[in-house]
Amino acid sequence: MARAPRRPRLLLPGPAGNRLRARLLGLTSPRTRLIADPEPQFIGSAPRGRQILEGRYQLAGIYAEGNDPWALERATGGNPAFQEALHGFLWLDDLAAVGGPAAKRLATASTTGWLRRFGRGAGPGWVPQLVARRLLRWLCHWELIAPEREADAARLARVMGRHALFLSHRWPAAPPGLARIEALTALAYGGLALEGLSDLAAPAGAFVAQACAVIGDDGAVPSRNPEELLDILHHLLLAASALTEAGMEPAEAHLSAIARIAPLLRSLRHADGGLARFHGGGRGATGRLDHALAAAGVRDRAPNPAMGYHRLAAGRSTLIADVAPPPQGVHATRAHASTLAFELTVARRPLIVNVGSGLAFGGDWRRAGRATPSHSTLGLDGVSSSRLGAGEALAETPRVFLHADAGPLGLSASHDGWRQSHGLLHSRQLILSRDGRALEGEDWLGPGSEADSATFRQALQATDRQGLRFSLRFHLHPDVEADLDAGGLEVALALRGGDRWTFRHDGTAVMAIQPSVYLDGRRLAPRPTRQIVLSATVADHESRIVWTLAEAQDRPRHIRDLETDELLADA
Repeated sequence: MARAPRRPRLLLPGPAGNRLRARLLGLTSPRTRLIADPEPQFIGSAPRGRQILEGRYQLAGIYAEGNDPWALERATGGNPAFQEALHGFLWLDDLAAVGGPAAKRLATASTTGWLRRFGRGAGPGWVPQLVARRLLRWLCHWELIAPEREADAARLARVMGRHALFLSHRWPAAPPGLARIEALTALAYGGLALEGLSDLAAPAGAFVAQACAVIGDDGAVPSRNPEELLDILHHLLLAASALTEAGMEPAEAHLSAIARIAPLLRSLRHADGGLARFHGGGRGATGRLDHALAAAGVRDRAPNPAMGYHRLAAGRSTLIADVAPPPQGVHATRAHASTLAFELTVARRPLIVNVGSGLAFGGDWRRAGRATPSHSTLGLDGVSSSRLGAGEALAETPRVFLHADAGPLGLSASHDGWRQSHGLLHSRQLILSRDGRALEGEDWLGPGSEADSATFRQALQATDRQGLRFSLRFHLHPDVEADLDAGGLEVALALRGGDRWTFRHDGTAVMAIQPSVYLDGRRLAPRPTRQIVLSATVADHESRIVWTLAEAQDRPRHIRDLETDELLADA
């Protein structure tokens, strides 16, 4: 039986240890060269790539202009988030999506500039997760960054060797989860692609299996971020592929993690192939989820609830709702107050969405995207269902109660996010028709017990018994056109692919169409859109709103939606 590899000892566990190891490696010159040319494994954004070619960088929500990316750090005041995004080289994916001589010139010059300034261990980029991202991009985009002069190419290979050696010592300093799996994947890739470093690959493969301990028995991760789960699966597949090609068998725990994650991601996948956008995650790059699921080779789907989400699917429609408390611990600073929010997609077209993560557009957008009004759910005006605590972490989070089985196409749940402050519970029931052409919803707000009623009466007194206002929001995808009828009881919705849907309510609220925004980190700026808002007041004992969303006409199933998506056309 093979002996387990020894885990590196971190004599200095923090940033000081990273700096010391980087400086020591900077004194070495590993004799290595690239002996494998991995295929590109990362999908970038062509619009962002063209923006970079014009000297305009938008990284971590910060905008800067210049022809030399390494001169931008001074222009941005050394912002840590901007530095992390710059030194991680993820923007190479965007240049690769553009391709061509101009992209190659900039990619080569930028890489050479980094080598000259930071290649011997200087700068803020020598932390395990950034070293891993940079090494993986350099390996997978070698044709894009490779210098023409042989001496410069050899120098780049030596620095890549330093990256692999750095990871072999410092990967335990990466936080558990995606960052550590990313570091070990890069170590395995680098060990197999660089001459003389193959001894690093087998231990990396063994440690990848150990790092999978963060993945639950059901395939879930503590962050409850669907896109992060996709990133983990992507890196596990990369590591497994690299080990297999080198004649090494991935560990059972490694393959088991892939087998657990894939069914869960299938449950979080909308009909259009994109992921549900919750807790800081986006829909994922076009085709990336399908490619990962195909590579995993697992056809099953996880049962409801999956990682705290409930999926309803019928006909061409899919609905995914958040039915668990927001994540806590280290993940609370990126969690969203999205309890009982849902997204609805019809075939290739998202219809009801959440605003999304504003992480790519700066702090203000990030905070706005986390609030309850940025999600398609009920919200007490001015009070999110979860409240911010120290360090912008969601500290006051609700309990969620899943009610008796509402059938295979139904969901019934409630949460107590306003119980302590206002004595109110929110209950939501959703039922999708068997053909997927209609969604029936009912939202209830009221006290759940005598003690709740007493708290509710106290909250009412603060309003001079005018009542507590609340809003039921349905954020629309930017490609959806909406027209409110004169009576205020019906909204006609036109999807870009030709489908027509109608939203109606029971008249117990005031309906309006208001501005909204759609945040997609793959795009250059937030996209304006609109939302349906039902406004009402709970002043007596409870308030109940019944609403329906139904297809306006029977669209023949054989008619295909062939209109090109705007993002792909722009790419």
